[in-house]
Amino acid sequence: MSARPPESSARPAERPRRDLPAADAFTRRYWDAAADGHLLIRRCAACARAHHYPRPFCPHCWSDDVRWERASGTATLYTWSVVHRNDLPPFGIRVPYTAAAVDLTEGPRMMTEVVDCADADLRIGMELRVAFRVQSADPPVTVPVFRPAPG
Repeated sequence: MSARPPESSARPAERPRRDLPAADAFTRRYWDAAADGHLLIRRCAACARAHHYPRPFCPHCWSDDVRWERASGTATLYTWSVVHRNDLPPFGIRVPYTAAAVDLTEGPRMMTEVVDCADADLRIGMELRVAFRVQSADPPVTVPVFRPAPG
């Protein structure tokens, strides 16, 4: 007869959520601004070009003289894909959703999600406006998404 190992009172280590961004010291300002309803981008002081995703150097001229800037929150739809099946947890419970690339008014192209728009109404070049979705987590994380611009 084999002895059963003693039960442990220790909880299993929680795995990080793959659907949520991990803020670090560099990106904390971006995520805090999103929680306040503002979209930030980075602009290079050397070449004056804006970029997104946030990074500590300019991807155009490699200068490290790059600063945070509040974006207008307006964009146009560059392309999209309506995702009907995603087997990766926890995305499967969110289908269907519209993954998209949008061109921000300031110039950078950004990966995002289009919300509050029927698939049949999506059009390349349509005007969009940033919105913010609070993802449940501990602590909550606010992510930028886009919806059709009013009007």
